[in-house]
This record gives sequence, C-alpha cells and structure tokens, in this order.
Amino acid sequence: LSSRTGGQLKVAVPMLSRIANFDDLDPLRNEPEVTVEMVAPGKPLPGDADLVLIPGSKSTIADLGFFRSQGWDIDLFAHHRRGGRILGLCGGYQMLGKRISDLQGIEGPPQSVEGLGLIDVETEMHPQKTVAMRDARYLPTGDLISGYEIHLGTTKGPDSVRAWVEVDGREEGAASQDGLVRGCYLHGLFVGDGFRSSFLKEFAVSSEINYSQDVDLVLDELAAQMEVELDLDLILALSKTIRPRFI
Repeated sequence: LSSRTGGQLKVAVPMLSRIANFDDLDPLRNEPEVTVEMVAPGKPLPGDADLVLIPGSKSTIADLGFFRSQGWDIDLFAHHRRGGRILGLCGGYQMLGKRISDLQGIEGPPQSVEGLGLIDVETEMHPQKTVAMRDARYLPTGDLISGYEIHLGTTKGPDSVRAWVEVDGREEGAASQDGLVRGCYLHGLFVGDGFRSSFLKEFAVSSEINYSQDVDLVLDELAAQMEVELDLDLILALSKTIRPRFI
C-alpha cells in the first residue's frame, strides 16, 4: 500500500511507438483526483509519479527496444527502487517479465529477448491470437470486472502464483514478490467503478465518478446535438434511394 495521505495521484504513461488500447486510460483521466501524464519520446519518466502504467503494444518486442532506447528502463528501475508502483497491461505486462520469446517470428525476425525483469514470468509468442470478452474478478476485493483480451502469446512463471485477477474462473496476471509491480492481459480494467475505486484506495485516493453513467450522458448530449444540427429525415430518405455499387 502507498504511504500517500491523499491529494493528486500521478500516473505516468510512456507513449510507446506502437501503443495500443490506450482507451484503457480514459476512466482514470476522468477522475478528479488523478493526473495522467502521457510521457512523449525523448522525455524522462517523471520522478514524482506514483504509478507508471505501461500500456498495450501492437508489437511488444519492438516496443521494448523503443522503451529502452528512450532510457525509460533506467527511469523505471529508479522509480521501483523508490518504492513506486508499476502496472503493465497486455504488451506492457509482457515487457515487465524476464524474457519474451518469438521463435516462430510472429512479430518479426525469430528471436528471444530479455524483458525488464521486474516480474518473474516469461512470455512465449504463438500464432493463435486470443480475442475474447471476459468476465473477471479482482481477487483482493472481489470487485467484478467486464473486460476483454486481445493478444498474442502466453505468460507464466514463479510470480504467477501471485495472480490478482480471476478471468472466467482461471487466475490471471502476476505480481512481484515486493508487491510493487503487477501485470495482466485484461483490457478495460478501469471502466468498472468497483475495481477502479478499490485500486485508487490503495493510493489513498477516492474515486468520484460513475464512468459508465458519464459516458451515457455524453452520448445522449451528442445525439441531442445531432438532432438539432442535422436533417435526419433527409439523411434517412437519401439512404433509401442510394444504391450500393459493387465492382
């Protein structure tokens, strides 16, 4: 648990060159007590961050090389030594492990590379891609999560015994022995108000929003504005008269 006594939670997110699924961050951005800082290439990870969140990637090994080329690995190790928390999602989770092996050359040339080594797990890439909606549960509190997986590869190792999410009845994710570093494959974690509230409490920060309700309100406002600005009857009429052309 964090020793913070309240106030702003600062989350640093390195902008990977092949970043994916960064909508994972939207619920955190909407929290009044949370500041999400997207760290651009060429900039160091901020030393005053409470949490470094490594997002998903369209090409994990390539982005791991990019991460190191920015010196972010050095910043991350320093953050960890200071007792800072680290969370890796999907590709970010794979990077935090000890090794990533792509011996079939799925993402690029066949290779096996060292990971950041902050979680004792290893990833093996396979041609079968996992794409699925998931019902999950945050093991420390029992909060329910509705998310999804979309990734290549499987990840396992000694730190998998500290799985912190249950996905469709199986344990998922891993955590370092000191509890400061966690990772999992599940996207959409922070959409659920229950999990997000429990997660933020670990930093002595309260969640103050109903994210799904907020999204619905924005969509309703957008729909109402479209009804005012657009001639929807004309658009519907035109759509019935236009014949699709096939080549």
